[in-house]
Amino acid sequence: MKYELLHTCIRVMDLEKSLKFYEEALGLKETRRKDFPEDEFTLVYLSDESGNYEIELTYNYNPDKPYELGNGFSHIAVSVDDLEASRERHKEMGYKVTELIGLPGEKPKYYFVTDPDGYDVEVLRAK
Repeated sequence: MKYELLHTCIRVMDLEKSLKFYEEALGLKETRRKDFPEDEFTLVYLSDESGNYEIELTYNYNPDKPYELGNGFSHIAVSVDDLEASRERHKEMGYKVTELIGLPGEKPKYYFVTDPDGYDVEVLRAK
């Protein structure tokens, strides 16, 4: 049996803010959108150039309060060729960004940037 990763779904409070983050900050492109006005939600799928995997943004119309991220979810990860320039760009865009980090005993090779809903995205130096 062969399994293939397809997408990860995250719920968002403000679809436009989230789209701006994933498109402008991470360079993802909207691949498709499904609106369900009678059920009051919209699904937007985004992917990188490879198109092998997607992030699904689920926007429920008029949510009462922000979603609780819980303590089990940790982060989404992406890689980038120029880690330092990417980090500076995300800081200039006004997003919450950590210092460059490395695992114990390793040189710094990643940082985290937080999306508008509080989801962390790990940005790793491309190999």
